[in-house]
Parts: sequence; C-alpha cells; structure tokens
Amino acid sequence: MQQHVERTLSTLAACALAAVLGAGSPAMAQEPVAAARQKMIQRIELHARDATEALGRNHIDPEVLEVMSAVPREEFVPEDQRAYAYDDRPLPIGYGQTISQPFIVALMSDMAAVGPQDVVLEVGTGSGYQAAVLARLVREVHTIEIIPELAASAKERLRRQGFANVESYQGDGYYGLEEAAPFDAIVVTAAAGQVPPPLVAQLKPGGRMVIPVGRAFALQHLMLVEKDQGGALRTRQTLPVSFVPLTRAP
Repeated sequence: MQQHVERTLSTLAACALAAVLGAGSPAMAQEPVAAARQKMIQRIELHARDATEALGRNHIDPEVLEVMSAVPREEFVPEDQRAYAYDDRPLPIGYGQTISQPFIVALMSDMAAVGPQDVVLEVGTGSGYQAAVLARLVREVHTIEIIPELAASAKERLRRQGFANVESYQGDGYYGLEEAAPFDAIVVTAAAGQVPPPLVAQLKPGGRMVIPVGRAFALQHLMLVEKDQGGALRTRQTLPVSFVPLTRAP
C-alpha cells in the first residue's frame, strides 16, 4: 500500500514550503505549514477509504488525525528534506532509514487501538515521529532504535519538542524491552521476516501488535497480532507495504 499511494506535493507547493520553513519569522511560517498539514490530513482520509481491510471501516480514528495535524512533522526530517515534510511519501533520514509515509503512520497508530492509559513499545525510533504521534495518544511510550546516531538525535529531538512521556533507548528492538514490559500495544516500524517471539511475550493479554512482515525489499504485509485474555494469538494479514528491514545486532 505504501508503494501504491505515494504522491508528492506539487513543485510549487514544495518550493513555497521550503521558503517558509527557511524563513526567520514564525508568524510568516504558520499559515503555509498549517495548510500543508491540512492537505496531508485530507490525503490520509482519501487513502483510508481503500483500507477497510486493515481498519474494519473506511476512515481513520478522528483522534489520530487530530494528533497528526498538531505534531510538527517538519521537525522530524533532516534540514534538506523540510520542504517535503508533508509529502505523501516516506523521506530519507540518514543511515539507510526513512520516516514513514504519513498515511502509514496514521494507519499503524489507528490499528494499534491505543487509549490514554496505555503503555506502548515502538521498535524502530528513526527520527522519532511515530513515537511523537503515539505519545499524544497514550500515557507512556518506550521507543528503541538500533542505530546509535539516530537513537541519540531522536531522544534529543523528542526532549526538545516536549514529549516528556517518551523514554528512548538504543539497542536491538527484536528483543523488545523486557524491563518496561508488558505493553498494551507494540508498533514495529521496520519489516521482520517473522513476528519476533520476544515481542509476542511482552504483549499484554488483550494487547495488539502492528508489524510489517516479509522479506527485505520484497513483498511485505502489515500484520495485526492480537493476544486474547487467555494468551492465545490471532493474526491478520492486511495491506501490502514497503518498509526498510528490521536491523539486527551483529
């Protein structure tokens, strides 16, 4: 799905946004950035109409959309990508990694079905954007990133943006974060060959995991893993997606 729905802002809009984001006056920047965010939300809503298989309905939870209209995505991309922050596609963030397409962030956040008292694990912090979105929906987010440079920069970025309910870690996310488990939901932002057993073990009864599963740079599907109150698992394969592979420690 990520491959099929990627489109970009017009060249004119991207150039205008670039000029504004590079300008020194916040007052001048406010209106064009707000407009770009609104266009992003409108595109997410359009894509959601084709995602009933994943969502069970034809729309994204309005609370998720409200959060995404408020989180400054331009703060979570490199300086040279700021002009494209609200494009309908993933963007490079360095070290062979990407920030996910806005629709995919919205979709995974919705599928996780989190609530205000939940504790969530994110595997694959990247630039910190998905963690920032989740942080406005839940009580606490624990996010782990294997690439030291990305882990450090995301931790500082999230601190600077005021996300006090996000705890950042550097390490191999395949093994989860046992010291903070169990989790009400787990969101994995890189493709695994299979659902990692340690993550299943750290999911609370009644919890949900959203994870892309498939071979690196080949066909992948977004999977929903649900654990019932008795500990039994139910998995559901939903949309085709394209994610960078889940990096493992040597």
